[in-house]
Amino acid sequence: MQNDVRKIAGQLIMIRFPGTVLDEATAAHLKANSIRAVCLFRGNMTDSEQLAKLTADLRAVMGPEALIAIDQEGGAVVRSTWVPAPPAAMGLGAANDTDLAWRTGAAVARAVKSLGFNWNFAPVLDLNNNPHNPVIAERSFGAEPQRAAELAMAWMAGSHAEGVACCVKHFPGHGDTNVDSHRDLPTVNKPVEELNRLELAPFRIASAAAPAMMTAHIVYPTLDAENPATMSRRILNDLLRDEWQYQGIIITDGMDMHAIAGRYGVGNAAVRALTAGADMVMALGTTETQNETLDAIAAAIASGELSQADIDTRLARLAALAQAYPCKPRSYKEDAADREIMAEGWRRSLTAYNADGKAPQRPAAGAKLRLVARQDVVSDGVSEAGVPAGVVADSLRKLYDVELVTFADANSFDWSALPQDGRYTVLASTSRLRYGEHARSTWRPDLHLALWNPYQALDIQAPALLTYGFARPALDAVNAWLSGELQATGNAPVPGFTQ
Repeated sequence: MQNDVRKIAGQLIMIRFPGTVLDEATAAHLKANSIRAVCLFRGNMTDSEQLAKLTADLRAVMGPEALIAIDQEGGAVVRSTWVPAPPAAMGLGAANDTDLAWRTGAAVARAVKSLGFNWNFAPVLDLNNNPHNPVIAERSFGAEPQRAAELAMAWMAGSHAEGVACCVKHFPGHGDTNVDSHRDLPTVNKPVEELNRLELAPFRIASAAAPAMMTAHIVYPTLDAENPATMSRRILNDLLRDEWQYQGIIITDGMDMHAIAGRYGVGNAAVRALTAGADMVMALGTTETQNETLDAIAAAIASGELSQADIDTRLARLAALAQAYPCKPRSYKEDAADREIMAEGWRRSLTAYNADGKAPQRPAAGAKLRLVARQDVVSDGVSEAGVPAGVVADSLRKLYDVELVTFADANSFDWSALPQDGRYTVLASTSRLRYGEHARSTWRPDLHLALWNPYQALDIQAPALLTYGFARPALDAVNAWLSGELQATGNAPVPGFTQ
């Protein structure tokens, strides 16, 4: 009986595991607990051949209703980095074309389906209405609810047309936070009327079409003062299920995140999320914490805290998702054509910005140029690491005589120490971190390439190009603008930017 209950618990969780092969211990863990859902990350991947074998091995162990998930949003949040690189959501917001969004979502799906995935944790429906948000920024389609939802739904429809389920996130909205829930528990304290007008609006619009929603580890005191959304019955059941009549999957964000694990404990939190209305718990972490989660859910099932009727409903929803989007790989012959779609998106998203309204000026062909950029490339734990300074320099060297200057700490780098030798000076921002007072008050480049977080352009008093990401086609779009081949026609879809 205990084993049977644990196998039921296993069908209600999604796990992760280390390594690029399915080792015997992990396979045994999956089989013993009837786990049918995994999420793979960058550390599980090296190339298409390896990844296709890994996902095939997972399907063989987990069965025909396996759910194999990936975060392939676009921009900096991609796990498979060698397939055609999708522009970030905010880039698509800057291009403001639902057809382009549809084609991008379809191209993303073709690539990930060929690698063995059937569930993509995208698109993001958070409105980025806080310029100091440390984790959303360019991952959002914009700040206006209706248009952000339209673009996201077009992206989602493209993915569904190619057979990959989407999961919109992070319900009820992670946009107006200045805390990353991977590190602590944020609060969004707004009147219900304002939440309905902003944060909740795109999720409500998408609720009829989204097969899955991911919860946010955030407290919304006017909706539920006691519990983060992930563990709030008032939010997940009363609002999303009963009031909105949402029929899709509710999956939690990673329960290993400090906002949850550090405060509530993974087992307790998992049970609370399921009793609140979640269908699946994302039990990432380690095998030890996954077993703790399984034990807690199994005990809740055995005690009746989770009723058989509720369990049956959850299992039926998960089975329906797996049946509607079967985990069957496809051949991938569209790579070249999809790279063209992605390049179009990066080019059309390119945005020129200057606080005084003057357009950025291009340096003359072959000019002497000084590039200033961070020494290191960093990941914020959600995104892939930024583009190395040397890669940016080599890209610009196709057009200019480039001298590269790197800094270790933006808070102490002395801009005035740069030689006054007439070189055109370019700052390339290659992290998501906003600049502090030192850089804001003293750095004065001739041109600022905001290659990740567009809000960095507001920190530096200089003309800027916003790319909303740092993939190779973003650098190609910058070069096309610098050479005069391309005009920067994008419009930043968030407040604070003027053309």
